[in-house]
Amino acid sequence: MSNPPFGFGPPDPDKRGENEPSDPGGAEAFNQLGQMLSQLGQMLSQAGSSAGPVNYDLAKQIALQNLSETGDTKIGFASSGDANTAVRDAAHLAELWLDAATILPAGATSTVAWSARTWVEKTLPTWQRLCDPVARQVSGAWMQALPEEAKQAAGPLLSMMGQMGGMAFGSQLGNALAQLASEVLTSTEVGLPLGPASTSALLPANIEKFAEGLELPSSEILVFLAAREAAHQRLFSHVPWLRQRLLATVEEFAHGITVDTSALEQLAGRIDPANPASFEEAMSSGLLEPQTTPEQKSALNRLETLLALVEGWVDVVVADAIGDRLPGADALRETLRRRRATGGPAEQTFATLVGLELRPRRMRAASALWKLVGDQHGVEQRDRLWSHPDLMPTAADLDEPLDFAERLGSGDVDPIAELERTEQGKAAQDKSEQDRQGGKEDTGDQG
Repeated sequence: MSNPPFGFGPPDPDKRGENEPSDPGGAEAFNQLGQMLSQLGQMLSQAGSSAGPVNYDLAKQIALQNLSETGDTKIGFASSGDANTAVRDAAHLAELWLDAATILPAGATSTVAWSARTWVEKTLPTWQRLCDPVARQVSGAWMQALPEEAKQAAGPLLSMMGQMGGMAFGSQLGNALAQLASEVLTSTEVGLPLGPASTSALLPANIEKFAEGLELPSSEILVFLAAREAAHQRLFSHVPWLRQRLLATVEEFAHGITVDTSALEQLAGRIDPANPASFEEAMSSGLLEPQTTPEQKSALNRLETLLALVEGWVDVVVADAIGDRLPGADALRETLRRRRATGGPAEQTFATLVGLELRPRRMRAASALWKLVGDQHGVEQRDRLWSHPDLMPTAADLDEPLDFAERLGSGDVDPIAELERTEQGKAAQDKSEQDRQGGKEDTGDQG
């Protein structure tokens, strides 16, 4: 974790002196404290009564306000009508090309053009599922481990601190989402199903900014990105276990967050029950930075591997689908790869919000593996591996793709058919057991 999640890390040094009294014992200190409490009351009244570890009402307000101030509210192109038409036409063409590159059918029932504001509104429910476990674990860890004397000294301020923590997390989330919304190109750019199910979405205004300096026709860029979005949707729609597995792994990582309790003594010394600001300063001091556990490392490895497999498959399938149809396709493919490899906005925001940093090098390895499997065993065999998580390549397979391809093609046994037979046998065994139990009950009733 290179970027600590919600609530951790030192405060902004440029702003550290803004609210610090120059004379702690004088009238100025009391005036500043009164102003702070007044501002806190205003924030609480404006943010609503959002429950939970993150104030999502405040997050949405801040994100939309930031986008309005930067002007990132347009849908792109000449008008919203032109943008929607262009996006639908690009998606229709991309779907036709993808049909020949994968056995997975089209997954999106609608393709739409979003503004940055719409992206925030449509993806916020998924961000809530991703961020809640992290924020809840972070806030709960230090609260539970706080010494009893500190809890008693703080008294009712602890509940206020919980609300303030939710507001602080909401503020972080809002600022991060605003930044990402102004740069993300599609609804699936982070490799996760952030938007509504079966909906492909592109952000034409952001695509226009992305296209500046590429010296490629905007129509080519739009079709290429539409193909990537459509390929993601095929996976998320027709691989039933994938969406749940991705989100559940993030939750598993979050549940493993622990706090170094030895730092709590230093924390308690910094808290002044008469000064609510001391709570915020203590939490942002970095003393309670979470420790990475072996369980978290395991979850992180599984998540990175699965995301790499998703991105690698999309990369290969889109390249096969487009072929020589778009002269600039290879250049676009490499541009997007570098965008991911250099820690683009998607990776940076994901690391800030959830505490996870992806390793783009795994995506190139996954792309090479899917290409090898497709070349040696065909598209159908390659795509049927998605039918069950137990058939998917592992992190070790990404290191040795040739071994995986050889195992897949060795002998006359089809691993997919073998798995189906195993599942059918288990189902028959379960049914037989149920029938026996039913027979016993009938015999008992007759007796």
